[in-house]
Amino acid sequence: MRWGMVIDLKKCIGCWNCVLTCKAEHFLPPGIFWCRVLISETGKYPLVTKHILPVRCNHCQEPKCVDVCPTGATQQREDGIVWVDPDKCMGCRYCMMACPYQSRVFYSDEQEYFPGQGLTPFEEVGKQLYPHTPGTVEKCNFCMERIDAGLAKGLKPGVDREATPACVINCLTKAMYFGDLDDPYSEVSELIKERKGKPLHAEYGTEPSIYYLE
Repeated sequence: MRWGMVIDLKKCIGCWNCVLTCKAEHFLPPGIFWCRVLISETGKYPLVTKHILPVRCNHCQEPKCVDVCPTGATQQREDGIVWVDPDKCMGCRYCMMACPYQSRVFYSDEQEYFPGQGLTPFEEVGKQLYPHTPGTVEKCNFCMERIDAGLAKGLKPGVDREATPACVINCLTKAMYFGDLDDPYSEVSELIKERKGKPLHAEYGTEPSIYYLE
């Protein structure tokens, strides 16, 4: 089993809902984003093409970040998910330098959304449910808590909402898909095969688990 994601670029409208959903799901502090949307343009007026590219950790099958982590904080699970153990991370940021996709962020110190005015209800709840450790590196974890909780209930990630990454569930245009890349009959595998899905910069040799459809 290897969890992966497929993003249909023809459906993505750059609404940033995946970014905001991720922010809310993980109670991310100010300035911290695990998911981003890159927007660029090519051509000249009046023939201009807008390009929208949602990006996050690619959960590579051959993750460079795992190889360079001196404390074993960055780990790869048997199901392919790459995650960071905040109790082991010492903030050296070697993994950030090793990641060819620049998909990691460093949470330098405790931050508040409105300094000097007290914590918002969002922040107060977040400190209890999803605390973040200053001086550590963070990134997308494919909502592994949702996946693990769902599997424990007998749910199917990519099919049942409770067991699927929040960004996939809340995508307004249904441009994102999640499933088992090792299953040739899964929806993600079928999409990759039928529409010739490709990962970002396959030449890096990291075997990303996120594929894009053009």
